[in-house]
Amino acid sequence: MVTRRSVLGGALAATGASLITGGALMPLLNARSAQAADGAAGAGSGTGGGPAVAAPEPFTVRMPTLPVLSPISTLGGQDLYYVTIKEVAREILPGVQTKVLTYDGHFPGPVLRARSGRKVVVRHRNTLTMPVAVHLHGGSVTPENDGSPMDTVAPGSARTYTYPNQQPHAPLWFHDHAHHMESEHVYRGLSGSYLLTDEVESALPLPAGQYEVPIALRDARFDEAGRLVYQMDDVFGRTTVLANGRPTPYFPVAARKYRFRLLNSSNMRFFQLRLSDGGQMIQIGTDGGLLERPFTTDTVGLSPAERADVVIDFSRYPVGTKIVLENTLGPGTPEQVGKVLRFDVVRTAADPSRVPDVLRTLPPLAPATVQRSIVLSMDEDGRQEPRGLMDGQVWDPARIDQTIAHGSSEIWTVTNANKVVPHNFHMHLVQFRVLERNGAPAGPAESGLKDTVRLFPGETVKLHATFDTYRGTYVYHCHLLDHSAMGMMANFRVR
Repeated sequence: MVTRRSVLGGALAATGASLITGGALMPLLNARSAQAADGAAGAGSGTGGGPAVAAPEPFTVRMPTLPVLSPISTLGGQDLYYVTIKEVAREILPGVQTKVLTYDGHFPGPVLRARSGRKVVVRHRNTLTMPVAVHLHGGSVTPENDGSPMDTVAPGSARTYTYPNQQPHAPLWFHDHAHHMESEHVYRGLSGSYLLTDEVESALPLPAGQYEVPIALRDARFDEAGRLVYQMDDVFGRTTVLANGRPTPYFPVAARKYRFRLLNSSNMRFFQLRLSDGGQMIQIGTDGGLLERPFTTDTVGLSPAERADVVIDFSRYPVGTKIVLENTLGPGTPEQVGKVLRFDVVRTAADPSRVPDVLRTLPPLAPATVQRSIVLSMDEDGRQEPRGLMDGQVWDPARIDQTIAHGSSEIWTVTNANKVVPHNFHMHLVQFRVLERNGAPAGPAESGLKDTVRLFPGETVKLHATFDTYRGTYVYHCHLLDHSAMGMMANFRVR
């Protein structure tokens, strides 16, 4: 049987006892190290053991655009959706049908478009044999609509979630959160995009329509029959990169500006993205919506659950150019995980869009009256079943770990105490501001509103959050979902 211990042991063996190089996730492995890691991760005779099936040749399938859900009613000032959670077979690898878990049969999940100030009501019917909980990640909602880990929808039943959308624009997403099952359910497909807009965003002359493209990135592991293989903490086994549900696809573009709404929907994988020619991208937004000002960059980093909003101007390339979006982080070799997708410039097109120098104005930070320190950690002593810990404790749904006064602003200092294992940190209910990283001011990619922030081993971030919306109990956790399923989660109560 493959255990968390054997997987972590393989990771350590393959990387010389460290997943970290120079304060960042390890660069892509060479082939020999990757083979050693894969052998350790696949050791044993349990279901899913053995090496993953090889991915198809890159750029042989086209990246699809994500389907947009349509409401069944728009009466009464709200949009009503009916969604069925079900298992279906879909083509991921060319010519192979793979069973996946879906919202309305879509893999990856669909896009739900919403508007600030207009309520959205979603009735989810669970046809699976396991309970689920639908969490609107980044959403400001009441506790009963948060999809908390123990507030589940039983098999064969339905649940209605109400989203008031009383928050500014943001690229939110929704996913399963049923505790001890969230990791496998999301891995098998239960995630989708929820793009919330408002007048501030829609008034800008950014690329729109067919030139605004949501892209869900993730990794996966397949067996020889093309079935998804799930193993807890399988960081080395998941070496097929999917963009909108297809392996290393190509995507035709016109020679003009595009806006790409990037979501890292992986359980464990971090991405560091760049264009193969070293070309520049303009980052305009992150988890909580647009930045105040855009900035030009040649790389975009995403830990699991993080989002990035980027504009790429293909007018600088002649028709016929092919540009690869590359990933420079492991685990895995460049051949396995180094190529994400390819943009094929196939035509010219008029382009009235532009990226303004100022995108929005964020409100000033309220004075903080409370400071807290939070420590994320995981057992690294080689035990058979390592625990995920928040402040030294495994999550207990009945324990309140932090009590917060409604209306208060607080500064949370969050540290990854591990020497090997990376984490990140996600808070329900609120968007926060990153004040510092390792004692230095936050960089431009973390200067806006955030709900998830990366934490490499030994790193510390300082966050500012205001709890002025809803009262009740919510969770905060590592959003490497295999880690939160292992207990790296805690409760806070706003009262």
